[in-house]
Amino acid sequence: MCGRVYIKTSLEELVRNFAFAERGAIDALGNRFPRYNGAPTLDYPIIIRDMVREPDVMGPVFASARWGLMPAWMKPGARPPPINARCEGISTNGLFRSAYRSRRCLVPINGFFEWKDIFGTGKNKQPYAIAMADGSPFALAGIWEIWRSPEGVDVRNFAIVTCEPNAMMAQIHDRMPVILHREDYERWLSPEPDPSDLMKPFPAELMTMWPIGRNVGSPKNDTADIIDPIDPDPEPTLI
Repeated sequence: MCGRVYIKTSLEELVRNFAFAERGAIDALGNRFPRYNGAPTLDYPIIIRDMVREPDVMGPVFASARWGLMPAWMKPGARPPPINARCEGISTNGLFRSAYRSRRCLVPINGFFEWKDIFGTGKNKQPYAIAMADGSPFALAGIWEIWRSPEGVDVRNFAIVTCEPNAMMAQIHDRMPVILHREDYERWLSPEPDPSDLMKPFPAELMTMWPIGRNVGSPKNDTADIIDPIDPDPEPTLI
């Protein structure tokens, strides 16, 4: 799964790094970044396919969205909004299929976090930060919806698509987010109904990971030192 991300730049710099997209209505997010410990339920800048020029010219546009997928038909409080959508069955799952077919998005980030169950007990997990080997920002594959609150406010929201892990990620977890190559951004955002071949593990040789401190476990800890590397806990000794 993917349940925590980080964006270590300002909103302006993030927009510049994805300059192919129109800016859109994201100014309200300006004072929320950098965000070194980004959790679900918070608002993020995502890139969707929307109108860029009237009457009908469509293209990539930044938009603000809340992490946690809530289709229009979902009743408030009925269930926790899913933060991930498994690529296996995404085209047939009733919760995801409509958004996957026509409302896909890019989620720009600098990295994400995952936890390794060192002793296989579900306790004492070691967190890792994961990023591109060259330090460049990148985009996760997402799907989005619009949900109307009881107060009549339309809330754009999203989930991150996950897939099997690559060789690097398999060392710490059995899933990873779908990371898209830049040349595939346009196709993922296109009206194509089922770009299933894009939902695959990203090449491990283009990525890096390192152990970090356990204070990342609380989203309240949101400072730059969250992503500082540490010496990991030793592996268990087998007798």
